[in-house]
Amino acid sequence: MYNKQAIAEGRTALGIELGTTRIKAVLLNHERQTLASGQHTWENRYENGIWTYSLDEIWAGVRACYAALKEDVRQKYGVTLIGIDAIGISAMMHGYMVFDRNGELLAPFRTWRNNNAEFAAAEITKLFYYNIPARWSIAHLYQSILNKEPHVADIAFQTTLEGYIHWKLTEKKVIGIGEASGMFPLDYENKTYNRRMTELFDSLPAVKEQPWKLLDIFPAILKAGDFAGNLTKEGAKLLDLDGDLKAGVPFCPPEGDAGTGMVATNSVRRGTGNVSAGTSIFGMFVLDKELSEVHREIDIVATPCGESVAMVHCNNCTSEINAWVDIFGEFAAMAGRNLGRGEIFDKLLLHALKGDADCGGVLAYNYLSGENITAIEEGRPLLVRTTESKFNLANFVRAQLFASVATFKIGFDILLREGITVGSVCGHGGIFKTEGVFQRFLAAALGAPVTVAETANEGGAYGMAVLALYMLQNQGLPLADYLEQKVFAGVNVKTVTPDKKDTKGFARYMDNYIRGLPIVKEAVKVLKNE
Repeated sequence: MYNKQAIAEGRTALGIELGTTRIKAVLLNHERQTLASGQHTWENRYENGIWTYSLDEIWAGVRACYAALKEDVRQKYGVTLIGIDAIGISAMMHGYMVFDRNGELLAPFRTWRNNNAEFAAAEITKLFYYNIPARWSIAHLYQSILNKEPHVADIAFQTTLEGYIHWKLTEKKVIGIGEASGMFPLDYENKTYNRRMTELFDSLPAVKEQPWKLLDIFPAILKAGDFAGNLTKEGAKLLDLDGDLKAGVPFCPPEGDAGTGMVATNSVRRGTGNVSAGTSIFGMFVLDKELSEVHREIDIVATPCGESVAMVHCNNCTSEINAWVDIFGEFAAMAGRNLGRGEIFDKLLLHALKGDADCGGVLAYNYLSGENITAIEEGRPLLVRTTESKFNLANFVRAQLFASVATFKIGFDILLREGITVGSVCGHGGIFKTEGVFQRFLAAALGAPVTVAETANEGGAYGMAVLALYMLQNQGLPLADYLEQKVFAGVNVKTVTPDKKDTKGFARYMDNYIRGLPIVKEAVKVLKNE
């Protein structure tokens, strides 16, 4: 009855996150408890050499997700969702969305998954002496300039996916500082875009030819706790086709999925770290000292409150596992068994625990798209084994799970060599839902304890809803203290320490994995995407 009244009176906070394969919405009460959720499954398309979604797909997905949330509220509480206290929008980081002065999209949305800006990224990295990955917004912009794409001269606004949705719902061209750090390097002392680097960029000959300067087209930066605008009447209609949602709802700054992952795992304080595993896998390690040199494998980004973070980002994690689960689902249906996707996941992942520590010599590469850390230009998922490998179902699934963390391990080892200490890592994402499997293998890979909270399955949408509540409730309390004292106090967690046998087996797997990378590169050369 308490929660029913809270919903009826609008004493709630909503977080919506657009991931690569799923859009999810989570509704919290003022005590940070999950009241309802909704989701919509979607998938990016590879068109004309670009990983993309259309604007129609984006809004259809957001509306379907919100409608699913409304229905969940109605089913559980018998009320219609009309008023909300605060909303936050999150999405996959980076990418390229540019608009003209009339608000029209100038080029197809390019997601983080695209590696076609490698040349531009390398050039800017040399200019700034600061690592610029190919998926960053500034790399896509400069590559478009170098390619002499005709739309560039008409750019009036550049943002990311969550910045775009926030803009359309509130009319505010702003971005959270964590997401801003994946658009362009920051000045961490002043919490702004790095002025020296913006001037260097604007001075490049090809950029000087444009009728705009960088800061004229980028969104303004806000930090966690800041007010970021109100839901307009037009925005309410965009979100809720039924017309029930009232306008005027305050919004917190839109944040990327990396930032919401840090919030969802209570990992925003210096010296903490987390791993988010989904379509991509990335680890965020909040720094207490600067790295000694620039590493092309390591991004320097920010927490939602502006602390510097070393980010190890890999484009590929669970997509190949998802594809195999669907294959097994087809077989089950042929055999007359109607198994749900979650049940198939559980059966396969738990069976992987019965495999050999090193997967019996079975080797998998889960590269559905290119991978920066291992210099793989395009995706070519592969399964490789010798005639002497112990090829059975347990080793097959275990190899797929090892592959999902193998590239991340390569980047993580760079941080260890830099002297970054990792006491314990918090994990979140749907792959952790099958208890004790991916968590165990991740601990073996990193050689560090991995902790998973009971809220981990809620993921970034939950973290975004928490940031929306933080805007309302912080009362000057730093975000790290708010999370520890208000959100995670009393939350159940489970910690898995590395198993020696698993650790040794993973090390043997990694030796084979690294030696086998030329096989993937050869597949890229031989098998061309048509």
